[in-house]
Amino acid sequence: MPTLLLMRHAKSDWDASYGADHDRPLNERGARSARLMGRFVSGADLIPDLVISSTAIRAVTTAQLAAESGAWGCPIDLEPGFYGTGPVSVLEMTSEAPDVERLLLVGHQPTWSMLVQRLTGARADMKTASVAVIDLMNETWAELPTARGTLTSLHHPRSYFGSEWDDAS
Repeated sequence: MPTLLLMRHAKSDWDASYGADHDRPLNERGARSARLMGRFVSGADLIPDLVISSTAIRAVTTAQLAAESGAWGCPIDLEPGFYGTGPVSVLEMTSEAPDVERLLLVGHQPTWSMLVQRLTGARADMKTASVAVIDLMNETWAELPTARGTLTSLHHPRSYFGSEWDDAS
């Protein structure tokens, strides 16, 4: 059975100079959290086989920093449809993912919390750079729009500052 990881983009910089909301970058704390969670994912033996990210700058940067810091070595595909959409659309888009065992999606609130609830029935506070781990009961990603699963864990970066995964401590 496949495992779906949902990662909310890290903390963005509301004070930065940017045009559209889509172009808002990460702030320093966000970049640090993205790196920390990348190392955590590796240390927890949750390295994805594929990452699919929203095209928003803050989401792409989160995915890239996490993958680089965690030495994931997997491809990062970009999905423009993840920006500004709801959980049903995300599930439909993700149902076209290639046959991989572990898939990580990087995107936005409130969609990510709604995805966790739709798939598992559990409520999850998807704070910035949080990673939710969902074990699915379906066999393929094509079944994702009607899939059910179990929220096996939810990880927030603040839980790991000062830990073995935090290189700034």
